[in-house]
Amino acid sequence: MIRFVDVCFTHSEAFEPLFENVSLQFDVGWTGLVGANGSGKTTLLRLAAGELEPSSGHVLRKGIVAFCRQRTDFRPDGWKAFCDAADADAARLKGVLGIRPDWWERWETLSHGERKRAQIAVALWEDPALMFVDEPTNHLDGESGAMVREALASFRGVGILVSHDRRLLDDICKNIVFIEPPGVLEISGNYSEASGQKALGEEHQRRQRGAAKDELAKLQREASRRQAEAARSAHRLSKRHLHRNDSDGRGKLDLARLTGKDAIAGNFARQIRNRVERAEEKLDSIGFKKEYDLAYHIEGERSSRDVLLRLEQGVLPLGSSETLAFPDLVVMPADRIGLSGPNGTGKSSFVRHLLGRLNLPPDRVVYLPQEIPIDDGERLIREVRRLSPDELGRVLAFVSCLGTRPERLLRGDMPSPGEIRKILLALGIARRPHLIVMDEPTNHLDLPAIELLEKALQGFPGALILVSHDARFLDGVTNIRWLFSREKSGLARMDKL
Repeated sequence: MIRFVDVCFTHSEAFEPLFENVSLQFDVGWTGLVGANGSGKTTLLRLAAGELEPSSGHVLRKGIVAFCRQRTDFRPDGWKAFCDAADADAARLKGVLGIRPDWWERWETLSHGERKRAQIAVALWEDPALMFVDEPTNHLDGESGAMVREALASFRGVGILVSHDRRLLDDICKNIVFIEPPGVLEISGNYSEASGQKALGEEHQRRQRGAAKDELAKLQREASRRQAEAARSAHRLSKRHLHRNDSDGRGKLDLARLTGKDAIAGNFARQIRNRVERAEEKLDSIGFKKEYDLAYHIEGERSSRDVLLRLEQGVLPLGSSETLAFPDLVVMPADRIGLSGPNGTGKSSFVRHLLGRLNLPPDRVVYLPQEIPIDDGERLIREVRRLSPDELGRVLAFVSCLGTRPERLLRGDMPSPGEIRKILLALGIARRPHLIVMDEPTNHLDLPAIELLEKALQGFPGALILVSHDARFLDGVTNIRWLFSREKSGLARMDKL
């Protein structure tokens, strides 16, 4: 069991708290953390694991902890022991997750998807009481994703999962926590059930708020009318317009004031003002989530060159004894190419092979790798903060249109991997590229950002080369497919479809 008790947390260089008075309890089973890039999902996970301490409040936990992080740069602790283990649990996990005997020797040549499966296998083999998993299906093809779902579903402890993978959240989670800084919203059920309940609640709030706004507007109109009437009554009761010798007129006004007939209008005006104040308080008490109308047009150009790449058929070494065979290839200035296939068939290696052979100036090519090293991410942030006001405005406009609030990037805390990918793409498109090359562009992006990126790429006038396991995304933005597969011999090959 894990309990958050009135937890508040503020990043060291931030101006405002990320979380305020968060109270949660995580019991046996999987709970999914869902939210936009940069909303604090990983921070909440690190608070739960004890890697971060709350600014105030308490996090109570009991038991051995296993933490599977987003990044897969390094071998997980215990990887060698797991590879050498011959017990029943190790054998089961190796089978479920497709761990091959030679993976220990060739970690550096494993795909990120294979590394992620290895990371999860080691964590489950250690049989923790508490397991924290950050984006476990990033980099995974359909078959590998099914392996991970099966493996995680077998866990019998308390699990907290950060993911944008709707199928995974539906298949294994019994609770969903929506991260909406500075608070959170916990709803029972899997993602589809919880998001449905959340949508109903938000629609109810919108209706309540609409009715409250209508009532307030009506009262404000009535208040204006009553105020005008009170002003006229006050004028009638004033003696300023009377001659000083008009004793009859002054007597009538004194009688009117005594009986209070004309003062009624003033009393009504005060009453209606009180009702307006109560209506304003009611409107303020109804929760309101601001919605942004997001869209962005990627500024780019179609190259005037006849061909961007011409490559004769050949064989590309993939490390150890593995190779990738590929046919003759030509990339034209308006081609929109999608690369797909299982993990470990050489897609990322082949993309890097192409980049060195392009018939384009380097400043006209945007390349977004599958993973951005931490040092490169820190360099990007420093580069952004040194931009001129105009350049900074364009970069922030782009990341804002992909769902990240710009003020986060100007603070001292390190952006999330999804935000770093948005920044790298924004810096690249500022150069009006002729070609955009993206390796798993939807990795680390939240669901709304994926849809917005898809729409933006649809309008890009130049060439695209995209590697992705997201078939729906590729179908939306590409019209040529290069399919990677593995033959029975174990060697990989690429075919044009």
